[in-house]
Amino acid sequence: MTQASAARPAVFLDRDGTIIHEVGYLDRPERVELFPYSSTAIRALNRAGVTVIVVTNQSGVARGLFKESMVETVHQHLASLLKAGGAHVDAYYYCPHHTHGHLKELAIDCNCRKPRLGMIERAVREFGIDPTKSFTVGDRWLDIELGMNMGGRGVLVQTGYGGGEAQKKVDGVVADAVANNLAGAVSHILATFQREGIVTL
Repeated sequence: MTQASAARPAVFLDRDGTIIHEVGYLDRPERVELFPYSSTAIRALNRAGVTVIVVTNQSGVARGLFKESMVETVHQHLASLLKAGGAHVDAYYYCPHHTHGHLKELAIDCNCRKPRLGMIERAVREFGIDPTKSFTVGDRWLDIELGMNMGGRGVLVQTGYGGGEAQKKVDGVVADAVANNLAGAVSHILATFQREGIVTL
C-alpha cells in the first residue's frame, strides 16, 4: 500500500459487538444499541486527533436479508447516537459480499471482506493513513488478523463474540492486547500512541 509522506495513524473499529451490541443481522436502525462507554471512548480518540474508521463485514446484503441502503441508514443512525455523546466516526466502510450469498453480483471472492485489506487500502487513499502505525479493534480474531495484515496491531475486545474468541487460539494471529471492552482498548491504544510519540495527551 502506498502511504502519504505525512501519513497519520488511525483506529479501525469493528461495529457489531464492539461499538454496539451484537444482535445478529442488523436489519433495522431501531435495533442499534450503543454500549454505554462507546461515545466516551470514541470521543477520546477524536480529542487526541486520531482518525476513527468503522470497518464492518455486512454479508447480510449478499444473503438478501437487507439492502445496502439499510446499512447506510444504520450508519446514519449510529452517527447520530455518537454525535449526541460528543463523538464522531470519520468514515464508515463495509463489505457487502459473501461467496455463499444469494445475490449473484455480490456472491464474489472480494478483496474487501475482513481480514483482507480492501477497506484499509481505501482508508489509505482517502485519508492518507499509515496502516503500520494504526490499530484495529474488534471482537473476532479476524479483526486482529486484519491489523496484522496491514502491518499494524490489533486489540481484541471481550464484548460481542469476544469472550468466546478470547478462549481460542488462532495459529499465527496474536493480539497486541485483549481488553474488556472498547473503553479498555482505547486506553491501551492511546497509552501506546503517547509512549511512541504519536499523540500528546
